[in-house]
Amino acid sequence: MTVLDFPGPRPTLADVARAAGVSSATASRVLNGFPQVRAETRRQVEQAVRTLGYVRQRAARTGDGAATGTVAVVVCEDGLRLFSDPFFGRIMRGIDRECTAAGRQVVVLMMQASAQAPAFRYLGGGHVDGALFVSTHARCTTALSRADFPVVSAGRPMVPDPARYTYVDVDNRGGAAAAVRYLQAAGRRRIVTVAGPKDMAPGQDRLAGYATAISGTRVVDPGSVAHGDFGQASGEHAMYRLLDRRPDLDAVFAASDVMAVGVLRALRRAGRRVPDDVAVVGFDNSPVALTTDPPLTTVSQPVEALGARAASELLAVIDGTASRPRRVVLGTKLVVRESA
Repeated sequence: MTVLDFPGPRPTLADVARAAGVSSATASRVLNGFPQVRAETRRQVEQAVRTLGYVRQRAARTGDGAATGTVAVVVCEDGLRLFSDPFFGRIMRGIDRECTAAGRQVVVLMMQASAQAPAFRYLGGGHVDGALFVSTHARCTTALSRADFPVVSAGRPMVPDPARYTYVDVDNRGGAAAAVRYLQAAGRRRIVTVAGPKDMAPGQDRLAGYATAISGTRVVDPGSVAHGDFGQASGEHAMYRLLDRRPDLDAVFAASDVMAVGVLRALRRAGRRVPDDVAVVGFDNSPVALTTDPPLTTVSQPVEALGARAASELLAVIDGTASRPRRVVLGTKLVVRESA
C-alpha cells in the first residue's frame, strides 16, 4: 500500500469544521454539495474554507467527470478474514462488475482497528474518486465522518445518524425474524442464537430480529444469546457456551453460515443430532451451506447484488447524479434444507 506524507502543514477538513463550529461530517456534506444543510451552516463552512485557504486534495478531473477513474473498497477487517470468509469474494464480484462496466478501476484497502491512519492518508491523497466501506465496525466510523470525498457504505453504518450517509443494506432484521418463526412453526420452543459482533450493524439487526420473533420486543433472555465474530471458531465456542447454559435447547439460529459450521461441529461433538435433537438455521446462503452435513437451512441475502448496488450508488455520488443521501434495503428469503 502506498502512503502519501504531505510535505508541510496545511488546513484539513477537521480544521475547517473546527473553525466553522460544526462536525467534520457536516463540513464534508457542505463541500460535497449535499442540499440538506442549513443556509447558515453552509455559510459558516464556506467562510472557514476561504479564511483557512483550504484546498481539497483531489486530482484534476478528466472530461468524463472522473478525477482518477479509481474507487477504493475499504474493508474494516484483517487479511485473514478478508481472504477466508466467502462473503467478501461474493460482494467483490458485484462491486467489480459494476465498476468495470462504468470504466472504473477498483483498489482494496484494509482498515484495521490498530492501523487506520495509513489507509485514511491514502484515501485523502487524491488517489481515488470515492470509497465504498464494507464490513464496517463501529471503530471505522471515524473514517466515514472525516471523509471529504464521496463515500457509500455497504451495510448500515454504525453511526448515531446513519441517514446522513448513502448506504445499501439487506433486511437483516426481517430475515432473522423469518428464520426464527420458521423454527417456531416447526415446533421448536427452546431456540437460542449465536449472534454476530456487537459493534456491527448486521450483528445488532439479526439479534433484534431474533428477539422480536421470540418475545415480540427487543428484550431477550441473555442466557439464550452468545456472540461470535462471524468466524467458524467463534461459532463453535459460542455453541459450547449455549449448551452449558441451556442444555435443553432444541434449535439454534446462527447469524452467519460460517458460524453455523462451528455450531454443527460443537453439536456433533456434544452428541446432539441435527435436526432430530437440534435444528440449525444460518444466514447468508453462502456456498458453504451446501457442503455441511446436513446441508444448511439458511437465510439467503443477495450479496453480489448488494455489492453492485452499493458501487452504483457510489458512482452516482461521484458523478454528481445523486444529490442527497439514499437508503436502500434489499430483501432476503429463507432457503430450507435438511438442517431444520
